[in-house]
Amino acid sequence: MAIDAANAVLAQMEAAMKERIARMQKEMSVMRTGRANPMMLESVKVEAYGSLVPLKQVAAVSVPEARTLEIRPWDPSTLQDIEKALQKADVGAMPQNDGKMLRISLPMMTEDRRKDLVKLVKKTGEEFKGGVRTDRQDGLNKIKKSFQAKEITEDDLRALEQKVQKLTDSFTKQIDDSIVMKEKEITTI
Repeated sequence: MAIDAANAVLAQMEAAMKERIARMQKEMSVMRTGRANPMMLESVKVEAYGSLVPLKQVAAVSVPEARTLEIRPWDPSTLQDIEKALQKADVGAMPQNDGKMLRISLPMMTEDRRKDLVKLVKKTGEEFKGGVRTDRQDGLNKIKKSFQAKEITEDDLRALEQKVQKLTDSFTKQIDDSIVMKEKEITTI
């Protein structure tokens, strides 16, 4: 019975780590790279129809060229509201309104800006790795309490500690891989 509780702790820990990875990937996806990416506008909220709504609910965002984003509103009457929201969002360039859609032409990133972004990616990755280690420590503490309460044997404790470490190593590797991919995206001209 107690080993089932310990396995439940492992499952909770794995779920927490998966959620942490998903948050990291979402956070990194909105970082600007050398190419235009619709995810850059993911956090933009538009004042439309009397409330704040995500941009993707009022317009289609496409990438016709490597450094250009096109925003086509579903309802032409929201064009001005979308333009205001994009100006507030400070996406790195001002939107250009042609009366039917908005275009954002992103400037070339300088080498210094690329280096700064790489540093930011590494810092973000380290923060998320710290979170994974915290999740590991929380899981180990719960498992050790089961051992101290004589609910599991010492052999079970060692086996569970190894599982926890394998899980942690797996998620840490995923974070490292994401960092390397994002660095490559940023540094590719």
